Amino acid sequence: MQATATVLVYSDDANTREQVRLAVGRRPATDLPPVEFVECATLPAVLTELENGGIDACVLDGETTPAGGMGVCRQIKDEIFRCPPVLVLIGRPQDAWLATWSRADAAVTHPVDPVALNDTLAVLLRRRIDTGSTELATR
Repeated sequence: MQATATVLVYSDDANTREQVRLAVGRRPATDLPPVEFVECATLPAVLTELENGGIDACVLDGETTPAGGMGVCRQIKDEIFRCPPVLVLIGRPQDAWLATWSRADAAVTHPVDPVALNDTLAVLLRRRIDTGSTELATR
């Protein structure tokens, strides 16, 4: 069975989740395994998926309501053992300080720029692989 990189995408907006999926495509970079997406529209769904394990990276929408992606990021960094790297979608470049406060590993502005999203996600997935702390999940 071929290893996959499992990416959790959190947004209350189905269009935003679709934009992330379409931007990343099958894989963010040729040296990475294919990506499998797990979509979540609520905080409880995010927590359940992370507790089940097997998530290699998270893409969280900072504009989601009622639990915004930055608040969710901060919460999962506190509560999830070996939390996967988190990329937060921010509304404006000036919101980067909020992404830092949330302890996000990276931030990309929304609307989604496919090149910026792929490049950033690829860095996070490579880091996850290179650290050896956990292997990419096989689902």
